[in-house]
Amino acid sequence: MPEVPTRASRNGRSAIQLAPMSVPKASDVLAGQLREAILDGRYAEGDVLPPERELVVQSQMSRTTVREALKILEVQGLVRIKAGRSGGAFVQRPDRESVATSVTLLIRANQLRLADLLETRQAIEPFCAQLAARNRTDEDLATLDAANEALRAENTTRAQFLQANVDWHVAVSVASHNELLNGLMMALSRAIYAGTDSDGFVDAEVRRTTGHAHHLVTEAIRDRDADAAMRRMSRHVHTYAEAVLKVDERTEIALEDLDDDK
Repeated sequence: MPEVPTRASRNGRSAIQLAPMSVPKASDVLAGQLREAILDGRYAEGDVLPPERELVVQSQMSRTTVREALKILEVQGLVRIKAGRSGGAFVQRPDRESVATSVTLLIRANQLRLADLLETRQAIEPFCAQLAARNRTDEDLATLDAANEALRAENTTRAQFLQANVDWHVAVSVASHNELLNGLMMALSRAIYAGTDSDGFVDAEVRRTTGHAHHLVTEAIRDRDADAAMRRMSRHVHTYAEAVLKVDERTEIALEDLDDDK
């Protein structure tokens, strides 16, 4: 094979400049191969991946590299590692909690503003309510009713009220029976809980208007009225977002007429 000519510099060295190369870590490569085997169905949920010793032989990588690869899969929610004689790396499918965890990390790492979270909820949650009205089960309704009762209970602490609020909003997304939307709403609701955990915001009027709005949306879901559920939820989250963002200067929160279905 003929040699590739190079241009020599004055000192006799090659003048060719090589671009920096990025070489992936061996553990990332192995984790990627195992991840694809899980996601394309070669390993079913509950299956156990080959033991470390066998993975070392098959991959020709070190035990440390294999362990790092399995740790990556564990963090991604694709395996559950159990120690002991009957242990191993058990395959599991990502669920809504995995989605919620990823979105929560994104929110915290980028220090997203509360306004961004509220805008996102206004875009997503009315559609969740619409789907909930179409897809809800009797069990979903029981969960919504329980959250409403907790929300309207007397003498609750701020933390109890906010948790009941989160539980209701998550219950609506669960009733949609859309795993991705449910995961997003879990993360958003948790973040909004943290952003509204203040005596300056949670007062008697907020409790009253929130309970009223939740009741109206729940009734639309119960009646399988998808349009009303979407419309009422849109008004609720819009009004709630305005109240949150004006909390420092407000003297009261006005509730839009959620009974008006025009």
